[in-house]
Amino acid sequence: MEEKKVNKLKKGLEDFKKFALKDNVVSLAIGVVIGAAFKDLVNTLVNNIFTPPIGFLTANLDFTQLFITLGKNQYETLEQAQEANAVVLQYGIVLNSLISFLITAIVLYFIATAVSKATRKEEKKEKKTTKVCPYCISEIDIKAKKCPNCTSVLN
Repeated sequence: MEEKKVNKLKKGLEDFKKFALKDNVVSLAIGVVIGAAFKDLVNTLVNNIFTPPIGFLTANLDFTQLFITLGKNQYETLEQAQEANAVVLQYGIVLNSLISFLITAIVLYFIATAVSKATRKEEKKEKKTTKVCPYCISEIDIKAKKCPNCTSVLN
């Protein structure tokens, strides 16, 4: 009875090993790690390169203090409303997040455009040097006027 349980456990571990070490699982894990690193890079660019000049140009506007109080009582500051346990909608935080999202999206657009241009240049460098003979379907030099395999005359 005990040996049966051990064999089941071994089989389960072997199945898990097969699953966890499949190419697509490993590729997905690598993609997640690279994605997290790329996210950190973009956040660093946005927070330290792009946001400070925008903050300087907008005279250091801080939207985090913008709020609406639900109910009859109105408060001068967010702190007063929170101390009074009032129900508060902090729409300024949403505005900050929206601005941050737009800046991030613009930065990602420029990065994606630059990468796309770079890969297009690489693809142009890798011009075709061969073609397929329409008669014998063998691969031949792109400049060939006659197929060396079937001797057919090509266009």
